[in-house]
Formats: sequence, C-alpha cells, structure tokens
Amino acid sequence: MTTKTILLIHKEPNMQEVVQACLTDLGGWNVRVASSTLEGLRQAKLHQPDSIILDISLGEVDEFLFIKELKTQPATQSIPVVLLTLKAKWVDLQRSLFPRDKVAAVIVNPLNPVMLSVQIAQVLGWDLD
Repeated sequence: MTTKTILLIHKEPNMQEVVQACLTDLGGWNVRVASSTLEGLRQAKLHQPDSIILDISLGEVDEFLFIKELKTQPATQSIPVVLLTLKAKWVDLQRSLFPRDKVAAVIVNPLNPVMLSVQIAQVLGWDLD
C-alpha cells in the first residue's frame, strides 16, 4: 500500500504545524503545506494529492472560489476536500455553498489531535497503518 499524500491549506503557521504533525505522526501520511488558496491550487495541480484539508475558519470568499476552481479543473476535480472550521453555526448556514459532491466532510474545531487522522480516514474510506 502506498502512503497517502495530503495537501494542507492553512493560513495560521502554528495550526499548520499542529495539523501537519497529527496527520504525519498519527496518520502516517505525507503532508504538503500551503499558506494560501492560490498556493494550494498550484500545488494541487502540480502534485495531485490524495486529499486536501482546507481551513475555512475565516470563511473568506477565496476559499469557496478555491473549491470551485479545483472542481472545474480535470487534473484536480476528483481530489476530495475536507474542511476545517471554527464556526459550526456558520457552516450550517453555508452548506449550500459547498455541496456534498464538492466537499467530503467538515470537521469543526477545536479539533481533537488524537482523533483527527481517524476522522479523516473514516470520511475518505482510508485505512490507517
């Protein structure tokens, strides 16, 4: 079995480190990191990861445009996207902006570092080593 690669797009450097450590150490996955959606889109096209973890804690328009652009590109449209957010109520109100066929799951912070890899593996149908 080959090791899965995840592209983590998160603007906060400290959270990048925490999430990357969880996914690498507990999930056993390779993790690439991008600090912006523009950089993330470039990396997604170039490296075609097995999944993308996108922080939408700020609920900015560029995150939704990122998903739209990702899903319209033939090279990236099949990459599953998992959203991380701090705003559970906001996510409930915005569900129509990211239908199930475009977003695999939404994980609401505060995240449980021990369970993050398990949650992601479950929603993506991956086995953990």
